[in-house]
Amino acid sequence: MEITEFVKLRKEALAQEIKAMERPPHLMIILANDDPASAAYDRGKMKDGAEIGAKVDMTKFSPDVSEEELLGTIERYNEDPSIDGIIVQLPLPKHISEDKVKQAVLPSKDVDGFHPLSAFHPCTPYGIILYLEHEDFSFRGKNAVVLGRSNIVGKPMAQMLLKKDCNVTVLHSKTSEMDKAFYLAHADLIVVAIGRQGFLDNRFSYKKDAVVVDVGINRGEDMKLHGDAIPNLPVAMQTPVPKGVGLLTRLALMENLVQACQNKK
Repeated sequence: MEITEFVKLRKEALAQEIKAMERPPHLMIILANDDPASAAYDRGKMKDGAEIGAKVDMTKFSPDVSEEELLGTIERYNEDPSIDGIIVQLPLPKHISEDKVKQAVLPSKDVDGFHPLSAFHPCTPYGIILYLEHEDFSFRGKNAVVLGRSNIVGKPMAQMLLKKDCNVTVLHSKTSEMDKAFYLAHADLIVVAIGRQGFLDNRFSYKKDAVVVDVGINRGEDMKLHGDAIPNLPVAMQTPVPKGVGLLTRLALMENLVQACQNKK
C-alpha cells in the first residue's frame, strides 16, 4: 500500500478514536525560529490535527527569545492539564540549549519522543515501524542496516529494530566504503538517514527482496526534494521522497498525541 493511502487510513481510525473520547487531544507547538521548512512542517501538523479532530495551537517566539523565557513557557504548559502534548520545533536559536529544552518537556507530554524518559517513541522511527508492520514486513531475524546515527532517527531506529528482533548494523561517516558495500549487499531492510542526496545508488548491490526506507529530504539544484537514495533502486520496495517518511513522521506525532490524552484517564 502506498504511504499516502496508509496515512489516510490511520488518520480515519484516529478520528474515530477521538470522537469516542471525552474531549479532543490538545497539542501545543512552540516555534522560536524563522526557518521556512519549520513553518511548513508546523502547518502540516496543524492540518493533520484538524483532519483527525485534535486541537493544535502554536506559540511563536522571535529567534532572540531568551532561554529563560522559553523554558518558563514550557513549564507553564507542563502544568496546564488541558494540554496533552508539547513539541518545540527544531532548530533552536544558537544561544538556547537544545538539551535543556528537550529535557524541560514532561515525559508524559513529550509526544516528539525526545526526552530521555519520554513515554513515547521518536516520531520518525515509530512511523516507519507502523508502516512496515502494516506491510507485513517480517522483522525477526532479518538483517537491518541503519545509515546514520543521529539521536532523532538513527539511534532510536536501531533500538526499535532490535526490539523487533532484527540483526541491526549501524553505518556512519567513519564506516569504510568496503564495509558499507558488504552490509548493504546482505541487508533485508535499509533505513537511510544521512542527509546526502542520492547516497544510495547503483555503486552498491542490493538483495532483490530488500526494503529501502528513505528518510532523507534534500533540496537539489533543481529546487525539488530528493531523498538519500536515487529513485528506482533494484529492490522489492522503496519509500518515495517526497510523500514518504515525512508523512509517517507526522502520523506518528498524531498517534502519540492521542495516546498522551488517553494516558490521562
